[in-house]
Amino acid sequence: MKKIMALLLFVALVALPLFAADEKDTKEADRVENAGSVFEEILNIPDNIPQDLLDKAECVVIFPSVLKFAFGFGGSYGRGVMTCRSGEHFTGPWGAPSMTALEGGSFGLQLGGTATDFVLLIMNPRGATAILSSKVKLGGEMAAAAGPKGRDAAANTDATLRAEILSYSRARGLFAGVSLEGSTLRPDNGANEKLYGKKLTATQIIRQGAVPVPPSGQKLVSLLNKHSPKNLSDPESLK
Repeated sequence: MKKIMALLLFVALVALPLFAADEKDTKEADRVENAGSVFEEILNIPDNIPQDLLDKAECVVIFPSVLKFAFGFGGSYGRGVMTCRSGEHFTGPWGAPSMTALEGGSFGLQLGGTATDFVLLIMNPRGATAILSSKVKLGGEMAAAAGPKGRDAAANTDATLRAEILSYSRARGLFAGVSLEGSTLRPDNGANEKLYGKKLTATQIIRQGAVPVPPSGQKLVSLLNKHSPKNLSDPESLK
């Protein structure tokens, strides 16, 4: 009996890391799938993201189910998904997602202890290129503003026109523009490696089309291609 128990214990100890690895490997895929579900739900809100702003966005970043305790003052961060229009000037179909991290700032204090979804629109190529290549501070290196919402929203305010990033939050069923100034965005290449099974930079995924859209990203990319198939930004602003 002791030998059997010892054998079972040995098998359990060997198998546990394997199960843990499998769970870790699927975490990123789950996050991408959740991002697609969050975006679908937001599109169904009556006063959602103005269509003209979505049509002028080069990229969309979604952080699903961020919790207050993940931010606080300990330097923790939230993880999400970034996808952009393909092509040299961001005029092609939406492409494969890249994993992204959101860090710091005072926005953690706004969450009120409940899960909050964040959606960010990247409104020009400079902003997209900066986020793909390095960590950027919102309100510092990059102009950011709370995004207007609703079909009749005044999207031509000075803050909106100047912003490189427009940000929104959804918590307790309420959808609104939210300021994320003081926080930082950066590519999460470690998560990209887990999602795609090989080392890839955010630039390789989004700008170079190094990988196809994974199964977990099909929903999000299909929604974007359906609801905003063309980039309606001023062509001169994309050069």
